[in-house]
Amino acid sequence: MGKIRTPEPATPIASVFTSDEGLLELVRQTLTERLGSCIYESLLLPFNHTDYYTAEMGHDLKRRIFAFEDLICPSKLPALKCWSNSLEQGWAVSSKRRVNIDVGYINLGKLVLASTKNYSHRLYLGEGIYGEVTLRFIGGHFEPWPWTYPDYASHEYRKICDEIRKLHRQKLRSLFTH
Repeated sequence: MGKIRTPEPATPIASVFTSDEGLLELVRQTLTERLGSCIYESLLLPFNHTDYYTAEMGHDLKRRIFAFEDLICPSKLPALKCWSNSLEQGWAVSSKRRVNIDVGYINLGKLVLASTKNYSHRLYLGEGIYGEVTLRFIGGHFEPWPWTYPDYASHEYRKICDEIRKLHRQKLRSLFTH
């Protein structure tokens, strides 16, 4: 029988896209109020792997990926997703979202994203939220699964996740050496 252990704390991330670049700073500031200071901010990335959001959010969507200082317990992901959904609705105009906030976490072994959508490769976490292991860390880098969205499977996004993992590893080292 395996021993029940507390899970490794995780670094929270948010992948935010919008057609209004001015909203990105507001979203980052709002997220830091709950998740601690922003320790990583990606360059502005084109959101061009799907047109799924075009009808609701418009054309020329741009994305930034953020990582935050405060470590979280993975069990807090459903509450975090419910909160980020409420932020999206708060910034909506005429019932159309102006921003999409995909929250998740990175730990030493994986990138997990939260979703309200069930699918065969997602596990129910509670509060109407599912979790997806989007990338796995093997051979020194993050690697995709067959179900990984094309943007996250790209070399550019995986490199971002590798950089955030390095920051996460440094946080764990300082946490356990002090």
